[in-house]
Amino acid sequence: MLKQDIQIASTEALKKGDELVSTTLRMVLAFIITKEKNKRYKISKQKSEGPGGYSEEDLIKESELTDEETIDVIFSEIKKRKDAIVLYEKGNRQELADKEKKEIEILKKYLPEQISTDELRKIIQESINKIKDPSSLRSSGQVMGKVMADLMPKIKGKADSSEISKIVKELLSE
Repeated sequence: MLKQDIQIASTEALKKGDELVSTTLRMVLAFIITKEKNKRYKISKQKSEGPGGYSEEDLIKESELTDEETIDVIFSEIKKRKDAIVLYEKGNRQELADKEKKEIEILKKYLPEQISTDELRKIIQESINKIKDPSSLRSSGQVMGKVMADLMPKIKGKADSSEISKIVKELLSE
């Protein structure tokens, strides 16, 4: 599992004295663990309302994040860093922006291979073409929603959602 790969890499970086990698991966692990705790709480809340229940072991196992959910956490962390880079560059803090860029590169190693922009455009255009009569939908938001619903299972984790959204809007406005 992806979480275990990150834990192993974090430990190895700590042993090597690579502080940036170690710190970055430990921070991501902390967010993964937080997500698991939130998931565990929701599951235990649902089960306490219904018949039966989970043992603590079952609850922990049931609340482990899937690789897909872990990838979502990594994307979220990358987005936070991209936002921070913009702010640091506006504030003339290039050294901090550079550190964030290095952290993004570390995190990208744990994502699936990303789709090229050209391939992404092609897949998005296919999804747009699938919608038989976009004029029957009331707004461009509904069209975009249908396109995104068709797209996401195909490309989730393989492209940045902000880039996907940007290309969808661009192709829909043509």
